[in-house]
Amino acid sequence: MILVSSCLAGVECRYNGSHSLQEKIEALVAAKQAVMACPELLGGFSTPREPAEIQGGNGEDVLDGKARILERSGRDVTELYLEGAYKTLEMARQIGASSVVLKENSPSCGSSFIYDGQFANRRKSGEGVTAALLRREGFRVLNEQELALLSKTIMP
Repeated sequence: MILVSSCLAGVECRYNGSHSLQEKIEALVAAKQAVMACPELLGGFSTPREPAEIQGGNGEDVLDGKARILERSGRDVTELYLEGAYKTLEMARQIGASSVVLKENSPSCGSSFIYDGQFANRRKSGEGVTAALLRREGFRVLNEQELALLSKTIMP
C-alpha cells in the first residue's frame, strides 16, 4: 500500500484551495493501491489557508525544535504542522505503507525542495516536516516527479 498526498489525487486541499492532480496517483487510489492523506488538514488547518514556510531551517530542524513554521502574516503554526506530521506517520504505520508520495515544495510534504522562508517564491534544497518525520521513521518518501521509481507491478 502507498500513502499519497491528497492533493496529488485531485482533492482541493492545498493552501489556496487547489489540487495538484497526478493521474497515476488518482488511478492508484481508485484501484485501492493507495490511501490519501493531507498532513495540513490532519493538523487542523482548513482550506483555503494562509501560505506558510519554514523559518530557520528545514523539516528536520522543525522536528528538533530548531526551526519554526510561520504563516505570511507571522503567525507561528509549527504545532499544527507537527500534529499533522505525526497523524500522517500513524496512518503510514496503520496501512503498512511501502512508499509515501508527497507533494514537492510544501512545508509539510516537500521531500527534496521547500520554499526558503522569505515568501518570495524561491525554493531551496530541503524537506518539509512530514517528509522528514516519515524518513526518520524509516519510510521511503518520494515526490510526484519520482513516481517512476515505484515498481511497475504497483503502477496501473
